[in-house]
Amino acid sequence: MNKGRTILSQVLDFISKYEFDKCVAKYNGNYRVRSFTCWEQFIVMMFAQFTYRESLRDIESCLAAISGKLYHSGVKSKVKRSTLSDANEKRDWRIYAEIAQLLIGEARELYKEDHNFSVNIDEIAYALDSSTIDLCLSLFPWAKFRKNKAAVKMHTQLDLRGNIPTFIEITDGKVHDVNILDALTLEPGAFYIMDRAYLDFERLYHLNECLSFFVIREKRNFNYRRVYSNKVDKTLGFKCDQIIKLTGFYSKQKYPEKLRRIKYFDKETGKTLVFLTNNFTYQATIIAELYKERWKIELFFKWIKQHLRIKSFFGTSLNAVYTQIWIAVSAYLIIAIMKKRLKIELELYTILQILSISLFEKVTVNQLLNNKEYRNNINDDYNQLEMFDL
Repeated sequence: MNKGRTILSQVLDFISKYEFDKCVAKYNGNYRVRSFTCWEQFIVMMFAQFTYRESLRDIESCLAAISGKLYHSGVKSKVKRSTLSDANEKRDWRIYAEIAQLLIGEARELYKEDHNFSVNIDEIAYALDSSTIDLCLSLFPWAKFRKNKAAVKMHTQLDLRGNIPTFIEITDGKVHDVNILDALTLEPGAFYIMDRAYLDFERLYHLNECLSFFVIREKRNFNYRRVYSNKVDKTLGFKCDQIIKLTGFYSKQKYPEKLRRIKYFDKETGKTLVFLTNNFTYQATIIAELYKERWKIELFFKWIKQHLRIKSFFGTSLNAVYTQIWIAVSAYLIIAIMKKRLKIELELYTILQILSISLFEKVTVNQLLNNKEYRNNINDDYNQLEMFDL
């Protein structure tokens, strides 16, 4: 007798089933599928992410042990590892990529007023970076990287107001980071904060022409001349704040405008950092603080790799790997959306830990995560109607 909904079922309510079915229909995900639909595949893979399953056999064994609770969580058929493996190999990974994009849009709306961003500016700030996921060359020959090594890269643009990824592109390991600048939809007035891997003057000039701002680390081997020097507060660690023009034969053709060069000594790390930017308005302290905020994207990659399953994979094909990564991203976004919608004060990691041991409990998510007193008013005899009012 069912006297409530499982936590897993309630968590999945944060995904629009209507939009999910539209994505499945767009890529014919359920074509000639008699059992174990894309929705059931998604539920099982979410279960694997939330509970840190190690393999297909691990997933099958755990779900077999709680088979009586699966139906009420949305899985109507028995889960076999061969069935799940086939689904991951054959169901188009773009279904789950589009689901993640829908969740990104919802999460960005919820976090647009977030106070996690410490820099006092009106513009939106994005951090750009990539994370390499190492793979075995003999098992993943399609994931080109190096002579004796395979890998995929997760290129990400992170909205620094709420640590929400706004753009994710998954490629093989040989795709250089700077190429992703060509795939971005640039926003006028927004800041794009990058490390030295993205230093390409032609692409940076395109950002400048789109009225976007960038803050990027300087490489050592480029030539320039100083046009003007602004005053700096050396007690704060600033060495110089210069207006420069490029003098290299190719670089001055690719970026003919002036640039701003700021040299800063970080007392915490003992490193000297040199920034290039096309913003001439904000003080040097703001530019340095913006670059410091870029560290949040490193923390995002660390969180994803440590707490979700994207370093060991349940399949070896490109489709299986991409499917698992996109579902992992969706898991992160669902937790972030839950935190805002339910006004949960816990950290994302703590929420994930609680969910990992409670997915098949039949209490409300709000009670579980907010630790509120809850009274279950469901009658003991759920299916029996009362003939008389007592």
